[in-house]
Amino acid sequence: MSRLGPDFLPRAIATIALYPEPRSAMLPILHLVQEQNGFLTEEGMAHVAELLGLSQAEVYGTATFYDMFFTHPVGNYLVSVCTNIACLLNGGYELLEHAEQSLGVKAGGTTPDGQFTVEEVECIGLCGNAPCLTVNWRFFGDVTNEGFDSLVGDLTAGRLAETVPPHGTLCRVRRTVGLEAAAAVESTSVPELESGERS
Repeated sequence: MSRLGPDFLPRAIATIALYPEPRSAMLPILHLVQEQNGFLTEEGMAHVAELLGLSQAEVYGTATFYDMFFTHPVGNYLVSVCTNIACLLNGGYELLEHAEQSLGVKAGGTTPDGQFTVEEVECIGLCGNAPCLTVNWRFFGDVTNEGFDSLVGDLTAGRLAETVPPHGTLCRVRRTVGLEAAAAVESTSVPELESGERS
């Protein structure tokens, strides 16, 4: 599925209604597309453009600017190993090399089974627990080679399903408080938005 489906389109509409200008909702809507598909497909980005009344070039330009968005398939688990200064001094490069050897792919690559993508990243803000990494943007610190192997084993066996959601999912908890735009959502029909019209 590439366009936002029935589980995601209502969330997109509610998100757009929170902003005075629809284009301001682009980043959260792109995250919804990536949550649904695992990466940003061309059709998904075209749907975002329709929903927000923008050109596909505007959406693509924004999507390719930010490093949390992927316009190509990645593994179910995106393993991001930090090699910035604190991690570098505490074995970050060695951890990255171990991850590459353990999974059989170089940084930027995905395992043949589509389970793991490894990437080298700059500081992820867990310097006090260097070397560190994230898996689908969930933090793991003080990671040794043995700890990495154990982490991969737990992920593969599904033992961390409650901690690490599928790639693309930023938050599994749906907001029930805070800003509301119920009136705007009620006045906006899904078919109109699907065809690219805005109320």
